[in-house]
Formats: sequence, structure tokens, C-alpha cells
Amino acid sequence: MRVVVWGLVASCGLGAVAQQPNADDIVWQKSVAKYDKQRAAVLATVDKDAHEGPFQPNWGSLKEYKIPDWYQDAKFGIFIHWGVYSVPAFGSEWYPRNSYRQGTPDFKHQVETYGPQTKFGYKDFIPEFKAQDFDAKAWAALFKESGAKYVIPVAEHHDGFQMYSSDLSDWCAAKMGPKRDIIGELRTAILAEGIHFGASSHRAEHYWFMNGGRQFPSDVQDPKYASLYGPAHVGPDPDKDQTGHPDTAYLNDWLARSGEIVERYHPELMYFDWWVEQDTFQPYLQRFAAFYYNQAAKAGQQVVLFRKNNAFPDGTTVLDIERGQLDKIREQHWQTDTSVSQQSWGYIKGDTYKTPESIVWQLIDIVSKNGNLLLNIGPKSDGTIPDEAQSILKHTGAWLKVNGEAIYGTRPWTTYGEGPTKVVAGSFNDSETKPYTAQDIRFTTKGKTLYAIALGWPSDGKLVIQSLGSGSGVKVGSVALLGSSETVHFTQESDGLHLDVPGQAPGDYAYSFKISPAGE
Repeated sequence: MRVVVWGLVASCGLGAVAQQPNADDIVWQKSVAKYDKQRAAVLATVDKDAHEGPFQPNWGSLKEYKIPDWYQDAKFGIFIHWGVYSVPAFGSEWYPRNSYRQGTPDFKHQVETYGPQTKFGYKDFIPEFKAQDFDAKAWAALFKESGAKYVIPVAEHHDGFQMYSSDLSDWCAAKMGPKRDIIGELRTAILAEGIHFGASSHRAEHYWFMNGGRQFPSDVQDPKYASLYGPAHVGPDPDKDQTGHPDTAYLNDWLARSGEIVERYHPELMYFDWWVEQDTFQPYLQRFAAFYYNQAAKAGQQVVLFRKNNAFPDGTTVLDIERGQLDKIREQHWQTDTSVSQQSWGYIKGDTYKTPESIVWQLIDIVSKNGNLLLNIGPKSDGTIPDEAQSILKHTGAWLKVNGEAIYGTRPWTTYGEGPTKVVAGSFNDSETKPYTAQDIRFTTKGKTLYAIALGWPSDGKLVIQSLGSGSGVKVGSVALLGSSETVHFTQESDGLHLDVPGQAPGDYAYSFKISPAGE
């Protein structure tokens, strides 16, 4: 049994103990005290539902989680980083932090453009975040055209500004800035297009995110704005040793905000950013996961909860790798999240963008290794999606319209592929376009059908798939090229399956050969 009180949790054997609050924590607690009753009500529901259903808030029980088939079939989703940080549109979505860190380009830009942070701070961008051209239906139609099967907008980023209608804070898009429930509008439009809806919370890092403002005179130190800027705790710093842990009051607030998103919007996918892997979050993650899975079971939903790094034990959630890939097939389904833009997840002026070709190549490679691609876009503050991002989504959708049969609903083969180009496993290594060739092949399967996707078009009209030689154990009965009505002549020899490809490529970027076994 667990007793939950605002600012206090009594629990047994559930992990590390949060630190004692200091003066900054106490100021923050007073600033958010007006929502004590609402917070306590959400926490009570979280703990009630965490114990009522097929799951219990412990890792042993949570390892009974099964990744739903619809998600494994989906392969491609859209991530959306949109918030107040799109107003200054400088540096990255970490502008709210870096503009208070002396010596950074963001700090210099802030002072030179807007004046000292005592006169103009991050809070002062909120009235300029108007979203006047935001059209949720138009966004959803674009996502549908892209071929995406699920969409995950950021509900709250590190800056502490909620993009939804919250009963736990004044600092949200429904009450300030756009004065619209952005997440609610997106949910309605996305579901209307037959796309799965998710949400993400990056709230955990907010505990220390604005701590640069403690080092010099700034509005971060003004108690009037503590409920926005948070404790801005000086202790933990990801640029140093990541020491320091949030106190119990902050952890309870994190859990309540996460629970509120689930109760209000019923997302089929829930994404937490890094830093929740800190020991102090462990009992709260167990409570949230059991609550989320049990609520979904009650509603007949099959949901997905993502983890980064080692925040959750293997088998309890879906692994997500930020801006990275794997170099082999992973038995458990996984996901990469990356962005169409090179520098920032949110919109900034002058950012550079990846090519549609590189996105399609990455999608194919990930799917061949039993994964999904979650592709991020960063809209402008007025609510429009940059032309470059729209173009990438439309080109990706055009490719999937022809080749989707080799992607959606597939599962990995015995090997992910062949060819000279190798992918380096790990995070933060996908910014360079891989020089793939026609000899780089990736495999997927659907039932008895095998798809061989060439990441280039052979200039001499000949393609050899080495993995399908006469000694491979696969007897090929027929070969077809998706998007082409021409016959593909083939011979299966000791060194591979030899294909005579049509004279004209059926599209761009990569080419899917549908291989049926003999007798089918």
C-alpha cells in the first residue's frame, strides 16, 4: 500500500530517495501550491489505476508488456517539436536554457536583440507565440500524405510551457500565447485521418534547465515566475557530471503532469525524453507505466511507451535511439527518432535540412533491422510548417505510395541486408548522408514473400543479390519490381540471384523487388 500526499510519497523498496528541498525548491513549491488539490487528485487516480488491472507498479509485472502489432506494422511516424522556443528561432530548441548561460551564442543573441534578462526573459516570448496560422486539419492531411501511421507532438518540452490545456499550471498554451489547446486540436485532426495519436513529455529536465539564470541577475530569480522557470536548481548540470536529483515535490508534479496527459488525451504512444533514467525517477516510472498500461487495457487500447538509455528495464517498453541506428537486427522491436533538420529539433532560422533520399534510406535500413522511424519536424511560431520540411514529407510519402508494400506490415528476414555500406551503431551519428549504392540491399518479409530493396539503381541494368544464391535455401519462383509492370528476368546461380532490371527506374531513391518462392 502507498500513501500519496502532495510533496510526500511513502513507499517501500522502490528505489532511490529524492534529495531534500533547498531554498529554490521551496520557492517553486509555493508558486505552484494553488494547484495542490488538482495535483493530489491526479496522483490518486494514477496510484489507484496502477494497482487495478493486468499490471502492477513493479518491473517484474511490467515485463509482461507486449509490443502491439499495429505499432510493429506502422514503421513510420512523425514527431513535432513546437513551442515558445520557435519565437526567437535561434540556436536550437534549447534556447530557453542557453540564453541564460553566459558565454554562449544564445546568451549574446538574447542580450543584443532583446536586452538584458532582467528586462526581457524567456517568459516575454510567450505573448509573441500566437500560432495564428496553425491549422490542425492541414497538418494532419500532410502527415497522411507523408505515409506516417502515428504522430507524436511534444506536449511539454524542457522549457516548462505546456502545449495543452492543463489544470496543473497557468503556463500553458490554452491560457497564454495562442490561447488554444494545441494538443487537443491535433489529436482530433490526427484521429480523423485514421492516424494513431501519441504525446511526449520532456518535463523531467526542467528541474535544472533554467539554472543558468541563477548565476547573474535575471528574471529566473524572480519568485513571480518560479512556476514557469521551475526550481532552476543549481546542482544538476548535464554539461558537467549530471549530479543532483529532484526533490519529492517535483517528482510528484512530474508524475501528475504525465498522468494528466494520459487522462485528458488518451495517447496510444507516450514518449519520455532522457534524464528520467536517474535513480530517483525509478519508482515514479513504475507507477506511471502500470497506470498507463492499465488505463489502456480498460479502454481497449494497445499502447506504446518509449524509453531512452536505461530508463526502463528491457522488455517493459520500446527502446528509442536518438539520431542513431543499429548495425544488426534487434529481436525486440525498437525505434529511431531523428529530425528532418540538421541543427535543431525546433524551428530556427537558417537551419539546414536532410534530403528526402537520406530519409528514405534510413527508413529502409531501420525497418530491415526490426525498427520504426519517428521523423521530427519543427513548425514556425505562426503555426506553419517550413517548406523544406513539407517537401521532405511529401517526397517520403510519394516513395511509400509505390514501395509501402515492402515496408508496412513487414518483419525482418534472417539477415538485414548486404552491400559495401555499413551503418555505425549508436546515437547521434545519423547526420551524414550515407553514400549507398545499388549493391546495398535491405531485406524485409511478409508471410512467405521476401522483399529486396536496392538503395540505388544499377547503371548497367544488372543486379546481383548475393544472399539469394542457389545454395541459400531459398528457391525463387518469381520476381517483380514494385511500381513497374515490366517483367523482371532472373537466374539463380551459385553467387547470387541475378536480375535483369527494366530500363526505366520506377521512381527515386530505392527500389523494391518482390520475391516469391517457387510453388507459390
